[in-house]
Amino acid sequence: MAGNSKRKGAIKKSGKGNPTAGSGGRVRRGLEGKGPTPKAKDRPYHKAHKLAARAEKERARPKRRTTADAEWAAGRNSVVELLQGGVPVAAVYVAEGAERDGRMREAFRLAAERGLTMLEVTRNEMDRMTGGAVHQGLAARLPAYEYAHADDLLQRAEDDREPPLIVALDQVTDPRNLGAVIRSAAGFGAHGVLIPERRAAGMTASAWKTSAGAAARLPVAQTVNLTRQLKAYQEAGCMVVGLAADGDLTLPELVASGGLAEGPLVVVVGSEGKGLGRLVTETCDQIVSIPMAGQLESLNAGVAASVALYAISQARLA
Repeated sequence: MAGNSKRKGAIKKSGKGNPTAGSGGRVRRGLEGKGPTPKAKDRPYHKAHKLAARAEKERARPKRRTTADAEWAAGRNSVVELLQGGVPVAAVYVAEGAERDGRMREAFRLAAERGLTMLEVTRNEMDRMTGGAVHQGLAARLPAYEYAHADDLLQRAEDDREPPLIVALDQVTDPRNLGAVIRSAAGFGAHGVLIPERRAAGMTASAWKTSAGAAARLPVAQTVNLTRQLKAYQEAGCMVVGLAADGDLTLPELVASGGLAEGPLVVVVGSEGKGLGRLVTETCDQIVSIPMAGQLESLNAGVAASVALYAISQARLA
């Protein structure tokens, strides 16, 4: 009868003496599913999960900008050179009544070819926008430069499947030197340039112009503390080499010394006047000098970086 657990066949004893009522119990629980299969991005060891985690890290990473919202280039020659060099330009401004000479017409032609906005303003307004610079009735506004994160330079090398080669600048305040370093770094296969956030040249119009457009192809990263970031690069496996006139190893010796130049490398360049700072010097794994035949004591940052990067690039190609 219903509910009578003592009826014949109602209880089945297993081989171990554990009763199981009917066909349910542990048998039914053992057949139960474990729920729906997690999505690929929710499985820790799946490629989709790793890509999603990396994208989230990129979104959380802060981007640094220059202190000003925009950079201005004033003067007919300066504006034409920027337009010829492919430097990013947001708009071109012409003062009312400005004489249309050959340079002005060249600027108009280049701006039209690039589809840039051209605006006419009063001379007083142009004086205000350019901070009183000698503009000759023509000025260009550059968008605020977005600096890369210092880790992006390592990631760029990883994406290229190459050992990292990074150029770091210490106390370099001349934007033309910064532009020259960027140009050399791009030409000799570096993965980026690192500069301090304070007391250092930034991506101004002069830096853009001197880089000859290379700044559009090579990332420039800013760091709050250069010494701390160099130590972070060392922890990531990079050798940090500083350039100085009193180095205990010459550049040719570095290139020939057991493949040091071919491995992950950060080259630190100081200013012509002050050279490398004390803390940066103490952080470097090696101080390297560039041998010269004459009595010249030092090279400027742009030239020193070019010489070192050329020697390193040749060693890597050998």
